[in-house]
Amino acid sequence: MTDDQPSRPAHVPLAGVIGMPIAHSRSPRLHGHWLQRCGIAGHYIPMPVMPEHLTEALRALPRLGFVGVNVTIPHKEAVLTLADSVTDRAALIGAANTLIFRPDGKIHADNTDGYGFIANLRQNAPDWQTDAGPAAVIGAGGAARAVVASLLDSGVKEVRITNRTRIRSEQIKAEFGARLVVYDWAQAGNMLDGAATVVNATSLGMEGKQPLRLPLDALSPDALVTDLVYTPLMTPFLADAQARGCRVVDGLGMLLHQAAPGFERWFGRRPEVDDDLRRAVLE
Repeated sequence: MTDDQPSRPAHVPLAGVIGMPIAHSRSPRLHGHWLQRCGIAGHYIPMPVMPEHLTEALRALPRLGFVGVNVTIPHKEAVLTLADSVTDRAALIGAANTLIFRPDGKIHADNTDGYGFIANLRQNAPDWQTDAGPAAVIGAGGAARAVVASLLDSGVKEVRITNRTRIRSEQIKAEFGARLVVYDWAQAGNMLDGAATVVNATSLGMEGKQPLRLPLDALSPDALVTDLVYTPLMTPFLADAQARGCRVVDGLGMLLHQAAPGFERWFGRRPEVDDDLRRAVLE
């Protein structure tokens, strides 16, 4: 190479998202926006990976120049057994959404969903107070577990939880302790009485899914209501809560904020979660 030729980086970092299916993921658009804004010569790639190929894929990616990946359905639980190290919060939640590949090829697993959930609330409802009253969580899947963990960690003294299959709610209570109160699905509307924060952590209300049918008679207009669903941004559940005078926060911000720690670990820059990013992801 002559002196007047531009130097090339020795290694262009690669990251991506693995799941099945994966074509719908907004993560490539999200991370692509950050890479361009930060002027980083890297790439973020969506990768469909079947469950039977997960182990092989994870062992190969570091050797192909990947610095890490996001993980989505159906691999978020399985990757914990394949990682060389797991953060306490990922172990507590029982799932990982962010993997960091170390230079020696070892895999570090983390879960940033709870961080993203709380950061979304703090950005879009800055006067939200964890000591304002109980939180009510609808659902008991992996996302709900991350929400429950983050609410307890942030100082909420009581978390009420309901799920169509009660045993899943009971399992979460058994793991997270006495600050959880389980409600039967048929009595879910009752858990809204006095709740200061209400969270839909199910896929009900998402485009193509059944709506979330929950009586809101007991919902206080002072409550903050949020939905992890972001397609559509204003779900029928949020619209009904807003009509009752509640502050509402859509689920897109959780997706944006949960991505930031991984991007920083992979590419060495802390990205901004702002209106420009929202617009880029929604295009």
